[in-house]
Amino acid sequence: MSKVFVNIGLSLDGYMAPEGMDLEHWEDPSYKNWGAKWGSLMGWILKQQYFRENLQFGSGGETGPVNDMLRETMQRSGASIMGKRMFDAGERSWPEEAPFHTPVFVLTHEEREPWERPGGTTFFFVNDGPESALQKARNVAGDRDIRISGGADVVQQYLNLGAVDELEIALAPVLFHGGRRLWENLDEAIPQFKIDSAHSTPDATHLRYVRV
Repeated sequence: MSKVFVNIGLSLDGYMAPEGMDLEHWEDPSYKNWGAKWGSLMGWILKQQYFRENLQFGSGGETGPVNDMLRETMQRSGASIMGKRMFDAGERSWPEEAPFHTPVFVLTHEEREPWERPGGTTFFFVNDGPESALQKARNVAGDRDIRISGGADVVQQYLNLGAVDELEIALAPVLFHGGRRLWENLDEAIPQFKIDSAHSTPDATHLRYVRV
């Protein structure tokens, strides 16, 4: 059966996104300095050759273990799940050829027809809860895995369901002091994890946890 894994960036104090990073202020990255904070969180990925090619940012970029991990993450993914807030931000920011190249299931209360993009990405909008989205993802993923992309509340929902098999966290040495925190709203009975691998760079420590 497909594995379910979380793949995210995280600040040192446990935030997935800084305060002020919302649709209302999307065109003003100086608001509460969210643009610079986000850049310090995710700067590592912008340097990677695979990411640059996947988002059509041009040639060049770093190769090596982090680039290889990034490629493996994308290639193992047969479907993705995300929340409506993440989708709304991405809809404004992703290139026409969205970077997933798989079906993506968006948790939302709104009804909307599937949105097909060039390059193999189709967004499906799921109105009947995280369990339904996960089943739909399993139905299309085949022998590939299912990626929980975010945001924090979506990750929390799948942790509380006991559905997450692996956590991939790029822990950046930055402090946000506010924003969307990952480690809250969690049940005491969520599964336990152990460290499977760790790779450190000046920009982030890449941690992989597997379910015990």
